[in-house]
Amino acid sequence: MFFDVRAAKLLKPGEHLVVDGCEGLRLVASASKATWTYRYKHPVSGLMKQTAIGPYPKMRASKAAAIWEDLRAKRADGIDPKEFQRQRRKPAGSAPPPAELFTVRKLVQDYIMGHLEAERKAAGALAARRALERLLDEEPTFAASLANSVTRSTCFDLLEARKATPTAAQKLRSMLGAAWALALDSGRLDQDTPNWWPAVQKGRLKSKGKIVGGEHQGQQRRLLRDEEVGTLLGWLPNMHELGQDTLQMYLWTCTRGGEILAIRPEHISEEKDGTWWTVPKALTKNERFAVAVDLRVPLIGRARKIIQRRLKAVGKSGFLFEDARGEQYTQHDFSTYIYGLQPYSAKVAKRESEGLMLPVIHWTPHNLRRTSRTMLAALGCPGEVAEAILGHLPPVIEGTYNAHSYDTERRLWLTKLSKHLEGLARKSG
Repeated sequence: MFFDVRAAKLLKPGEHLVVDGCEGLRLVASASKATWTYRYKHPVSGLMKQTAIGPYPKMRASKAAAIWEDLRAKRADGIDPKEFQRQRRKPAGSAPPPAELFTVRKLVQDYIMGHLEAERKAAGALAARRALERLLDEEPTFAASLANSVTRSTCFDLLEARKATPTAAQKLRSMLGAAWALALDSGRLDQDTPNWWPAVQKGRLKSKGKIVGGEHQGQQRRLLRDEEVGTLLGWLPNMHELGQDTLQMYLWTCTRGGEILAIRPEHISEEKDGTWWTVPKALTKNERFAVAVDLRVPLIGRARKIIQRRLKAVGKSGFLFEDARGEQYTQHDFSTYIYGLQPYSAKVAKRESEGLMLPVIHWTPHNLRRTSRTMLAALGCPGEVAEAILGHLPPVIEGTYNAHSYDTERRLWLTKLSKHLEGLARKSG
């Protein structure tokens, strides 16, 4: 903050002086006095407003800046600073000032700070925060309303306006329901305040499935048949090396793309029974669970060869899967690459060679993980072993009493899976 006392003395009636570092804080001169004011946009209407803070020089710049900071925070919470000032000046015994009012915006901010940022991974928390803040910006009246006065019809209308994107609307409803529940648990809302969100629009926000080529595909869990997997493996030479390796790692390890593409040299070890890849707990989806542990993955067949080759050429990023820019090759990169090889992609239409179009269509990388899990079941792999291979946590009771690592079983069944996949590749050849 910088305030020029000399410039303030030279102010003429009708002129004003801004304070560097304090946006909206002004010293306004009239014929008889100078007054500190705060100029701002109304949190609901968006119109320019201003409210007096105090007389100058009786009120020093530091004091004016402190009051300005408080008023700016009230505006961010959806409270009109001028109305706040007016209510604060009311005599004792009158209604409490808006500073004590618990608005929807404040409730959502408490949820973001108290739950999202504490419980979710950084990327997920950021996406959720943006979705909630976008809602508040789009619905200023809702954001500025009292949290305990939100009606069922308000909740219904807010979700109804977003039914064109049912999945996003479902996520909003879930997060808002959790936000209200947190406010009730913490005592910020009176216990008699209803939480309408879990019940509103229940069963009505149904997705029609992803849109491909302008058409809804319906809700489906794509599973690649054995002959499709064989065809895909036979077509691998048409893909770039990163694509080939990532696709095969999905099938041979049953792990997630985010885990595969975050492999570093220190995650690989040679042990008595062969090569192992240890996925740190922090890189798995189970990070938030106290009972979760690192994921152990035996590297068999093609998966082992891929990792051994990549260990010899680790780039500046430190990741085994690195793109041409020297940065980590990400799950988003691979998903985009696979989509770009599908016939309904705009990229395919620009290509002259049909060899650059996938022979097996309508699938995503995650479908590969589902396919390998299904193959394990078809080969006779016990369910608890297959789930351990995928890195899924066991049910609460089983997890409490069963501390077996399944290392031997993981290697046994991934070896059988590798032989099955190689058999499919030979048939396609």
